[in-house]
Amino acid sequence: MKVTVFGIGYVGLVQAAVLAEVGHDVICIDVDADKVERLKQGQMPIYEPGIEPLVKENYAAGRLSFSTDAVAGVKHGEVQFIAVGTPPDEDGSADLKYVLAVATTIAQNMDRHKIIINKSTVPVSTGDKVNAEVHDVLTKRNRVDLTFDVVSNPEFLKEGSAVADCMKPDRIIIGTDSKNAEDTMRELYAPFNRNHEKIIVMDVRSAELTKYAANCMLATKISFMNEMANLAELLGADIEAVRHGIGSDPRIGYQFIYPGVGYGGSCFPKDVQALIQTAEKINFDSKVLKAVEARNNEQKTTLFKKIHAHFDGNLKGKTFAVWGLSFKPNTDDMREAPSRILMEALWAAGAKVQAFDPEAMNETQRIYGNRDDLLLCGTKEAALKGADALAIVTEWQAFRAPDFEVVKNMLSEAVIFDGRNMYDPVRMQKKEINYYSVGRVNRQ
Repeated sequence: MKVTVFGIGYVGLVQAAVLAEVGHDVICIDVDADKVERLKQGQMPIYEPGIEPLVKENYAAGRLSFSTDAVAGVKHGEVQFIAVGTPPDEDGSADLKYVLAVATTIAQNMDRHKIIINKSTVPVSTGDKVNAEVHDVLTKRNRVDLTFDVVSNPEFLKEGSAVADCMKPDRIIIGTDSKNAEDTMRELYAPFNRNHEKIIVMDVRSAELTKYAANCMLATKISFMNEMANLAELLGADIEAVRHGIGSDPRIGYQFIYPGVGYGGSCFPKDVQALIQTAEKINFDSKVLKAVEARNNEQKTTLFKKIHAHFDGNLKGKTFAVWGLSFKPNTDDMREAPSRILMEALWAAGAKVQAFDPEAMNETQRIYGNRDDLLLCGTKEAALKGADALAIVTEWQAFRAPDFEVVKNMLSEAVIFDGRNMYDPVRMQKKEINYYSVGRVNRQ
């Protein structure tokens, strides 16, 4: 099938590459000419395991192309994906200007039936707005004879495993009332629907809400577990034992119940805020979602509070090693990352940061530029040199089994603030390391 994808961001690029991989003819359209040229040269705009070879191979094979020519994009695809950003507005609601701009472009240039697919995460009723926008533009063109369908097809990708998630999806949600659109979507996704039926068809609004409900449920599990961790710490319990105890219940499971320093990234924070705003617009008070967001915002300050208490508030002139800058492992994404809250709090207190991350160093440099109080180090060991303490913010594999004798020798004081509970407190005590974690009693 001929497919057009508007927006070469995280979702658009992964979806386009995977569709090309199974044989579809895909063109990606973006307004960023520099990004388009870099992709043609094989340079990825994001770090995501597996994406680079997938893009390069399909580009070389001619199944995947990149362009800034929106008119050509509209003419190319019978299927038109909208995968542009929906950044939070000032009140936290999703800003649809880019989505509607693409809808306008499609309507201005279409000359035959089109299936317009909302892949971006959008509020409930966005399908109606896209439908109205396309209809209005066609009316102005005196081309109401042209037909189209608007479909909601939300993505459920996890950063760090997006390619695998796209190649082997758990489910494929299709929101449409059109039998023609449903049949086309089934044909498009047939290569991913072979082992068992993964396609779930529903109305557009239900599909739009499904995406928000899924992310908000996962965010709720994280915030709930962090609340339990804070309780465990005050009650003298071990949250890791509690996690095993409740995770063994199949109704709960082990996924998304790891205590830590809060969720970040481009999805959970934005989607929780957006659904809260959607609820408020219809005069519904979303008490649970507000509590989820409040707990998460508070949780991101956890490490700084422990550091502040340990040093009796005297942080000025001290230096802290920070391991992990991305909001989660296997990505360079620092949007809403807990590391940013920690570093900015340390700087405000007069401290310096020596940081290392396997992938997010360039992104950190882009965000903060050159600062006297930030040193980006080439290795995790280099970040330790002369630091007063180590703070672990992201649970990269490279941090799971360090040489603790090296850690002790390189730090001015043998103290670790672990925001991801990566180490055994008893083992740390035996190694004479003052160890702070989340939801467990401090051992020193």
